[in-house]
Order: sequence, then structure tokens, then C-alpha cells
Amino acid sequence: MRRSMLVLLFFLSFSLFAQHPPKIRYQSVPDFLKLPPDLYFGEVAGVAVNSKGHVFVFSRGDTTGPAYGAGAAQLLEFGADGKFIREIGHHLYAWSFAHSVKADKDDNIWVADKGSDMVIKFNPEGRVAMVLGRKQEASDEGTELLRHPKPPLPPVDGMFRQVTDMAWDAAGNIYISDGYINSRVAKVDKDGNWLESWGEPGDGPGQFNTPHSIAVDAQGSVYVADRGNRRIQVFDGEGKFLRQITIDVPVDPAARPAIGNKPSATTGTMAPGAPWAICITPGPNQVLFSSDGYPGRVYKLSLDGKVLGVLGESGKQLKQFGWIHEIACPSEAELYVAELLNWRVQKLILEAGR
Repeated sequence: MRRSMLVLLFFLSFSLFAQHPPKIRYQSVPDFLKLPPDLYFGEVAGVAVNSKGHVFVFSRGDTTGPAYGAGAAQLLEFGADGKFIREIGHHLYAWSFAHSVKADKDDNIWVADKGSDMVIKFNPEGRVAMVLGRKQEASDEGTELLRHPKPPLPPVDGMFRQVTDMAWDAAGNIYISDGYINSRVAKVDKDGNWLESWGEPGDGPGQFNTPHSIAVDAQGSVYVADRGNRRIQVFDGEGKFLRQITIDVPVDPAARPAIGNKPSATTGTMAPGAPWAICITPGPNQVLFSSDGYPGRVYKLSLDGKVLGVLGESGKQLKQFGWIHEIACPSEAELYVAELLNWRVQKLILEAGR
């Protein structure tokens, strides 16, 4: 009798653990962005939407030269109707390897370029308004791909090593995920003055393994997509660790990777639930969206980390995804997702209540 009860409890607990959150019903708008005949996307690393509904796409396009040392970054603007408006920063000095783009509350456009280790602010007219960081110079001794020595080199205030993303609080302070090598978050005030940084490589609270995306909620809490550690860490504006969020949704055994062999690890970049991109909707009732590389899903969460719904899978067709690298979420019902492998942005319309 006791053994039967234990077996029953085991299966009940397994069933509860394995329950899937609701599937979100959604549509993808076909051919939403209209490129001119002679212009093409490369890997689309970033997408952002400003207050007018204009869409900004940061693509690893316009590249020339060999694979090593190519200038793979191009910033394009589209209207709310998807029609092409302009290229911003044509042949900009910082363009090396596109990583993310954001629009702030004043419609300034910000980009993080992983290749040049720079964050650039453009005003709404498309002129450079602020420069953070500095890229390696051709005349610098030892200019080459950044290495990952162990123990890591100490970070330098005001400089980045493979920077990934940026976000702002209500006071205009800038939080920058500094990213693949320094494994920290930097805080800069609205005038560009360096205030502080926190974090280091590792897997403990306040440590990071590729802080890949960053967002700030209406209360000023800072959410960091700690991709390599398969978690989202949450801090206050001074870097005090508050909590962590993990996304533990069972994977269909038939799920296919977007590219390469099916991952076998439960941790790391390709682990299910590992956050590649995060986005928080505007208030008053904010929710968080996150994406993973495998099995290629988008998750909708409450700010305390409860998974409210899930959508998508890996693939090449509409409503399928190939490594979502950034999400823009102007509302709970409208998402824009930038895909590396499929060289595109999809506009997704989510059904209400799902």
C-alpha cells in the first residue's frame, strides 16, 4: 500500500512539473518591412520601435571584405506601415558587428556594436549625439580579436569588451550589458558620466556568463539576460541582487534545432529557456518576453517570473524562428523579433487573453 502511494505521488508530481503553460495564439504579418530593390538584410541582430511606431533594424548587412575584419553593421529605419525611410549612420566609424538597437522615451536611437566595443546614441534626426566606449585602432599594438584569458583581465571604466545591449531608468541613467568578456553591467548617467559597474564572470548571484540583453521595469529594477547561466537576474538600480528567474518549460522530444545538432546540455547558450533576448512592455501592467535559441520559442512572463504563455518553434517559415536575437514589445499584443539565421524581422500579433 505504501509503495503504491509513493508511486502515485511520484507520477502526480511529475505530471505537475511537466505541465505546459498555455500556448499563445499569434499571427505573423507577411512581408511587413519593405526594402528597396537594391538593399538587403544580413543577419538581423536588433530591432526597436519608437513612439511613432517607426521600426529600426540593426542588421549585419552592407558588409565588404573578408569574413575576418568585415564591417557588418547597418542601421535602417522603416515607417509604422513598414515602408523604408532611410539608412542612419551610413559608413559610421563604429560599425563593425551589429548587436542591438533601442529607442528611448525621447525617440533617440541607441545601438550596441559588439565588434567595435561601442554604444552610440543618435538623436531623432539621425545625428550622433553621444559616444560611449572606444574601438581598437589599426595602429594599436596587438590589435586583433579580443581574447578570453583566464583569469580575465580587469575591466576598465568607460570601456567595453564585446558590449551587447542597453536600457534606461526613469531618471535617464543608462544600463549597459558588457557582455561576452567583461561579464558585467555598467551604469552611466544621462550626461554620459560613468557611475559604476557590477558583476564578473561566474555563476553565482551577481556573476554572469554572457549578459546578452538588458531591460528596466517601471520601478527601476534591472533585468539581465544571463544567457550562459540560463537565467534572468534582477537587480536594483545600484546593482543589489534581488532575485533570479529561470524558464523551465518542457521541450517536445520532436523539437528541431534551427541549425546544427540537437543540444544535449541543460545549461549554456543553447539550453532550453536560456534567454537570448528580453523585453518589458510599457506600463501600467508590464510583462516580460524572452526568447531562446533552442527549441526556438518566445515566452511571456510576469515580472516575478511566472511563465504565462509560450509560442513558436525553430524553422524557416512564418511563425517559426531562427535564433531570435532581439525583441521589441511596444505592447502586450504586438512583438517584433529579429532573427539571425533567417535574415529578417517578423511582426507578430498576439491574440488577446492567450
